[in-house]
Amino acid sequence: MIEPHVPAPPGSPPSWGGPRGPEAPAPLPVRPGTGRFLVLAGVFVCAACGLVYELELVALASYLIGDSVTQASVVLSVMVFAMGLGSLAAKRLRRFAAAGFGALEAVLALVGGSSAMVLYAVFAWTGGWGGLWADGPRVLLVAFSLTIGVLIGAEVPLLMELIQRVRRQDPGGAVADLFAADYVGALVGGLAFPFVLLPFLGQLTGALLTGTVNAVVGAALVLGLFRRDLTRRARRLLLAANVLVLALLATATVLADDFERAARQAVYGQDVRVAVRTDVQEVVLTGDADGRPLDLFLDGRLRVSDSDQRRYHEALVRPAMAGPHARVLILGGGDGLAAREVLRHPGVRRVDVVEPDAGLVRLARHDPGLSTLNEHAYGDPRLRVGTADAFRLLRATPSAAYDVVISDLPDPDITAATKLYSQEFYGLVRRVLAPDGRLAVHAGTVSARPRTFWTVDATLRAAGLRPVAYRAGARDPRPASDPAREVGDRHSGTPRGWGFLLAARTVPALRLDPAAPRPHTLTPESLAGYARAAARTRVPGLPPSTLVHPRY
Repeated sequence: MIEPHVPAPPGSPPSWGGPRGPEAPAPLPVRPGTGRFLVLAGVFVCAACGLVYELELVALASYLIGDSVTQASVVLSVMVFAMGLGSLAAKRLRRFAAAGFGALEAVLALVGGSSAMVLYAVFAWTGGWGGLWADGPRVLLVAFSLTIGVLIGAEVPLLMELIQRVRRQDPGGAVADLFAADYVGALVGGLAFPFVLLPFLGQLTGALLTGTVNAVVGAALVLGLFRRDLTRRARRLLLAANVLVLALLATATVLADDFERAARQAVYGQDVRVAVRTDVQEVVLTGDADGRPLDLFLDGRLRVSDSDQRRYHEALVRPAMAGPHARVLILGGGDGLAAREVLRHPGVRRVDVVEPDAGLVRLARHDPGLSTLNEHAYGDPRLRVGTADAFRLLRATPSAAYDVVISDLPDPDITAATKLYSQEFYGLVRRVLAPDGRLAVHAGTVSARPRTFWTVDATLRAAGLRPVAYRAGARDPRPASDPAREVGDRHSGTPRGWGFLLAARTVPALRLDPAAPRPHTLTPESLAGYARAAARTRVPGLPPSTLVHPRY
């Protein structure tokens, strides 16, 4: 039997479909227009916080694990998938939209706000993901992405219920309003992360502050606007949960600096002397006190080790200087050590260093330990330094401007450096080289990543250059239990080794400049042996890497 429809009396709360329990929701404490504005403001803030959590995971994973393209793909794809799961799961909470949204935001604030600290803690105190944690970074990254994605995805259905609770409107209009506020909030969060949170607060404090804002806004919206929809017991539980979350986040924020120092010591050892976050990367100097060797780490990767830096830089620079070398361009090399080797050669009139990190240059110029190691190269009047983009600089440089180009850049399989190992980039380098000029390239670890190394070789050939390969390396003299050694081994292999390519328009002779001071670690015989060792690792038939098709 179909019962006749009885219209609701004037002034009664509207009905909006779906089960609502035995009683209709209580009226709001504000006018519908004000209530609708408050809900959309809450959507805006929650969307901004959600995007900050995503970007925080991408940034930290790229720093801890490397390969930013892969990490961004993992985080974003898993999170979008999880948002779909969260939307489905929220269907069961629509009956209790206000209470469900309040609880959801409390959990999201705690998980998202603490995600960076938890990831960094596990990274620091599990020996660099060794042993049982060999796949720890990706497992933990996926777990956080999945959890945060489910919680963010569950927000939308509940917010739809709440906005309809304030004032009934057609579903299309409600969806349009909701997503407009959501997308604008995402824009603000996406811009706030790189321009405000990261440079001024750092990754840890920035994430904790975002969680705090998330918890406050979620609790204020539910306990202020929809408090009459909750029982007294539910209000007390929700208030207690948010107070606990805020207390945890506040405590973590207060202890963030101490935590970061302790974690840094766990990663780099007990003798961290300098740790700064520049506009480009994190720079850490260890040692150089009481006879301890100086090591330089950039974004967690060992870039300079006092024990074998001379072997690396002599192998990189000395073969390229065996010929005309009045004008030299160094790409990277902000530590000044490649410049030190160049300036030892007679006949050098000008050295241009292009280093994107001005903070590293300041440290190499003024830090007592590092400036001593580079023999105060930045004080030499023949040296000039710039922080321009390498692509832009080479495009603006006249043809045949340099006799020697030294490419002292991070490994090619680090995403930020991949474009500087492309065929297009080497084409620009070839243009600025004099007809008899030479290019020296650090091309990664030939023993651990031979395909990457020989892809650089193929790319140079595709750009019209003829390379000769050679390698050099040395075991780290530090004991295996030294955490600083562990950091270096994690990124460059044990024994640590380097692959180099010397290139020119015609096949260059691999030799040393007889007019230069004698190298400390390199001899013609050892250089010939380095070439034979590299040739044994050759991987033939590899295609070149380009900007639109990177192959590292």
